[in-house]
Amino acid sequence: MKRYSIFYAFFCWIAISCTKNLDLEPISIISTASFWKTEDDANGAIRGMYARLRGVTATNLYIWGESRSQNLRQSVGNDFSNLRNFDNTLDATTAGPDWNSLYQVVNDANLVIKYVPSITFNVESQKQRIIAEAYTMRAFCYFVMAKTWGGVPLVTEPTEGYNPAVIYKERTSVEQIFDFIKSDIANALALFPDDDFANGRNRWSKPGVNALKGDVYLWTGKRLTGGDADIQEALTALNEVEKSDVTLLDSFESIFDYTNKGNREIIMANTFARFEASNTFMANMYIDAYPPNSDPDALEIIGTIGGGNYWTLTADVLAKFSDEDQRKSASFTELYSLDPNTGTYSKFYGCIQRKFNGMIDGGARYFLDDVVLYRYADVLLMKAEAQNALNQDPSEVMNRVRARAYGDNFEKYRFVSGSKEDNDTAILEERLLELLYEGKYWWDILRFDRANELIPYFKEHPQDTYKYLWPLSLNILSAEPKVTQNSGYQ
Repeated sequence: MKRYSIFYAFFCWIAISCTKNLDLEPISIISTASFWKTEDDANGAIRGMYARLRGVTATNLYIWGESRSQNLRQSVGNDFSNLRNFDNTLDATTAGPDWNSLYQVVNDANLVIKYVPSITFNVESQKQRIIAEAYTMRAFCYFVMAKTWGGVPLVTEPTEGYNPAVIYKERTSVEQIFDFIKSDIANALALFPDDDFANGRNRWSKPGVNALKGDVYLWTGKRLTGGDADIQEALTALNEVEKSDVTLLDSFESIFDYTNKGNREIIMANTFARFEASNTFMANMYIDAYPPNSDPDALEIIGTIGGGNYWTLTADVLAKFSDEDQRKSASFTELYSLDPNTGTYSKFYGCIQRKFNGMIDGGARYFLDDVVLYRYADVLLMKAEAQNALNQDPSEVMNRVRARAYGDNFEKYRFVSGSKEDNDTAILEERLLELLYEGKYWWDILRFDRANELIPYFKEHPQDTYKYLWPLSLNILSAEPKVTQNSGYQ
């Protein structure tokens, strides 16, 4: 991982005296030693941490969390750079995004955790909130890394100079990383003064920490050795989220309306906005040109073109969506062109994602939807998963999600609890339908231990469980002399 020294530099014009003797001070550069003095400094630093998170969420988080699932295949745009993600044939030369973007955010969090406690605030609870946000962010970043690579170097202090003995670290075991994540979550929960959300729901909050805690403890309960004790801890945390100001919106589509950011279903999102950030990865699943003789009804839905059609949904995923499920039309549009042999619009071109189709400005489309990290339906489905693992009936929770999805047709799709295995199958599929394009499903498949059942590569190569982790890139291996490759990729 590259280490970047963080300097908050301000170039100040020096006041010029009106007397005949001009005293011109040198330009002042404020380093970390003199920056961390005021409440404004702390607020600026925490805003910078969230801005840097965009380097994770714009593209990388989706690739790590969904590109290797059964959802996607190559589309007409021929994005060969990601083909090995779909095929699960990664190696050190095609290893996907590395962890640098995550460690940059970790460094920002480390700076806040180190320096903000010594700053005097007008309202002490505001200081506690900022420190809690930093602990949560650090836990989130390490959680992403642990799910992606397993054990990683554990960096708990900011990088403020170049000392090879300090900055080059060996990988810490995945078990110790999760112990650290859980400690950060506990620290954050102790510090958050209330359940309030920031305007826009784009900063970590106590409900956000509890959503993360539920996610983490489900993982350690099912993928590591935490067992029922950790799953019960997850369920308790998810129940705490429900006590906050969250709800399922009546309209699924309205959750993702660009003009409805920060709605009451959102628990935590990373903000993107015009003139502040570039497109998210969702631009790669839209369309930049229509095929000849396209279905005019679909074109009306798609509207202004933009991005490119590089990735599309697999036939297996398309088949899982019912036309009576409002999530289908809100998530994607199937584009067909005219088949001259039949005279119907039946020649399939591809799927155009609609969930995160951005906004129009000056006749151009910009893919600047907030990247949702947690929302209430996600929490409900994690709750159903935990209940089922603990031999509790998940029907009530599952049916709250399905009632919204199917509306007047709900009774046809009412969930009825069956065996634990059958319930898991239903809950996992519900997560696919509900959270498509939200960067979750690859990790969901691993958590439910269904890779050998659902993903073509692992059906054919069930012994290759080492590929559940990503390889480390050659760039990381060359830059980090103490870091070794994941087993199986050597």
